[in-house]
Amino acid sequence: MIKTLKLLISSKNPNHNWNVASGFSSFSTKTLLSSSDNLFKRILPAGDPKVSIVPILDQWVQEGRPLNQSELKSAVKLLRNCKRYTHALQLAEWMKDSSNLSPADIAIRLDLISRVRGLREAEKYFNDVSDTSKTYKVYGSLLNCYASYKLVDKAEEIMQIMRQSGCNMELSYNIMLNLYSKLRKCEKLEKLVQEMEKDGLSCGKSTYYILLNASAADSDIEAMEKLFKKMEMDPVVNVNWHAYVIAAKGYSKAGLRDKASDMLKKAKNLIRRSDTGPAYHFLLSMYASLGNKDEVNEIWHLYKKRGLRRNMGYFYMINSLIRLDDINGAEKIFQEWEAINTSYDFRILNTLINAYTKKGLLREAEALVNKAVECEKKVPASTWDHLSTGYYKDNQMEKAAYAMKNAVFSCKGTSWTLNCITLKACLEYMKVKGDVEREKIVRLLAEQGIILENVTRLHETGSCEFSIFDELEKNDEEIDSLLLGSKSEVMTDNNHSNEMYGLNNS
Repeated sequence: MIKTLKLLISSKNPNHNWNVASGFSSFSTKTLLSSSDNLFKRILPAGDPKVSIVPILDQWVQEGRPLNQSELKSAVKLLRNCKRYTHALQLAEWMKDSSNLSPADIAIRLDLISRVRGLREAEKYFNDVSDTSKTYKVYGSLLNCYASYKLVDKAEEIMQIMRQSGCNMELSYNIMLNLYSKLRKCEKLEKLVQEMEKDGLSCGKSTYYILLNASAADSDIEAMEKLFKKMEMDPVVNVNWHAYVIAAKGYSKAGLRDKASDMLKKAKNLIRRSDTGPAYHFLLSMYASLGNKDEVNEIWHLYKKRGLRRNMGYFYMINSLIRLDDINGAEKIFQEWEAINTSYDFRILNTLINAYTKKGLLREAEALVNKAVECEKKVPASTWDHLSTGYYKDNQMEKAAYAMKNAVFSCKGTSWTLNCITLKACLEYMKVKGDVEREKIVRLLAEQGIILENVTRLHETGSCEFSIFDELEKNDEEIDSLLLGSKSEVMTDNNHSNEMYGLNNS
């Protein structure tokens, strides 16, 4: 039986999402959290991925503490589920008994290396693995790495090797179907489905959802409805709220709003007590896209009635009200969020700032940032970037340049991509004004791999996109969990599988 535990991992930098944990099995819960002092509990508070946990591990050994290989492996999986990939890899490589790794352990390590050090290092690690250890899990992990990088040719090459080796193919088919679906390679997707049917592989839950999402994304209503009926008739598949939300997305995209509303109503009725925040998040988003404010408020009432008070719930509710052009309602929800006891999440503040700047309410946006500074919050690059863009669009270039400077100073070591159009305009303004800090800004940008010539080229081609939803990670977690042995099907607040269910809001 799967249990879910919410871990709030403290961090001095609250704008990053490594402070939200994922679900894990009851076995891991008991072995890693039951005793008053264990190694995992020492690792847990060290949330910043830039700070190594190796000194903590070495200190444990110096104290003569016992090392349990089973618990260490469980801790690696748990850190990975927590999205703490760097620390998970550090722990995996610190473990002394590397010769006793199972194929599942190797698969997890391969995945972590790809995430932390890149694909080339992952390939080197795979090549060093003995042939006897290269089971379908290890090959499947490499296949998943290629798929995550959207490298179709390499993924197809590994897929062919797995076919010839007689590997368990159901999961690899799902990985390839998901890749083709995301890249809109309809012909290859259909060919692979035919191959599955020829090999006698029946559709599982994940397969159905991938195919359903593909037909919904292409607005192929006939194919979507045919597949949905097949799912409902399949005694093995439990059609839950996810499927109805996907169908609602397909109907909405095709302009069939009444049918979309019917699907959402069914989805709402299927939400169980055991379902977590994402069920409500997607319903909020979908009802907002349909312009149904009454249902948005009803879903929010149900969410709070469940006792849920999570950052991502407030994020989606505020965004939903903004999409409904209810800025006053969004402000009230923001104030409610500020008043509750939760970790400060700048994505929520950024959502409101983005709405203010689009409406020209720059004083309100500025007031939010000033309040965060006064409360001694470390304002991230994303927030300064949003504010700078608002000033730029309002032709307040002095303030835009000031905010952009702060964005550049705060950007190092983060994954945030600055709005290149605003950046270009601010650099030009600083040049005209003879700003002595301009050269320092250019050097900092160069250190981060941002060359002024490239910024100019992006500006000229207009190839830079800007969206608040760029801050949300997009992960195919269901495939990850099946491949790498995570027992939990629960999606985290920050990393629900938006692409899998076709519900990106950008």
